[in-house]
Amino acid sequence: MDIKAALLQEHSKTQAQRIAAYIGSDPEQFRELMLLFFKGEYRVIQRAAWVLFFCTANYPMLTQPYLNPLISNLEQPVSNAVKRNTLRHLQSIPIPPNLQGQLATVCFNFLMGSEPVAIKAFAMTILANLAQSEPDLGRELKIIIQDQLPYASAGFKARARTILPQLTPINSLK
Repeated sequence: MDIKAALLQEHSKTQAQRIAAYIGSDPEQFRELMLLFFKGEYRVIQRAAWVLFFCTANYPMLTQPYLNPLISNLEQPVSNAVKRNTLRHLQSIPIPPNLQGQLATVCFNFLMGSEPVAIKAFAMTILANLAQSEPDLGRELKIIIQDQLPYASAGFKARARTILPQLTPINSLK
């Protein structure tokens, strides 16, 4: 299968799943997808982001060699589809300590910016995960969530109700 041609052929969940099934757990095929994800034209990148999600849902270890570029990519002007699908994946895997600070900065920027609710929700979950080993992050995250709650969408509030109980109390000391 020519992955690029398949991405351009049709934009549908079925097609994205078909391409992900073709890639399976093959690191070489996944590498081809990642090259398109990082260096393709806008439409190819956007569609590759969806395939990335389906690939990594079944084989999360495929992204290990790409974690640094994935996180760095979020610091660039990329589409909401790229942000959403990258964060969706990153929320469900362990992040190496050397990348946690960079990812936390990206997620705080998304959370405090004007991003769509799904991106904010995934960023919130990633930050809550990181806060398990870094309580100061939890305190900062809690303050930001509470500041946004009065003006937030239903989706933001729903995610906040899940995240807030997991966070270190603001007044606790370590």
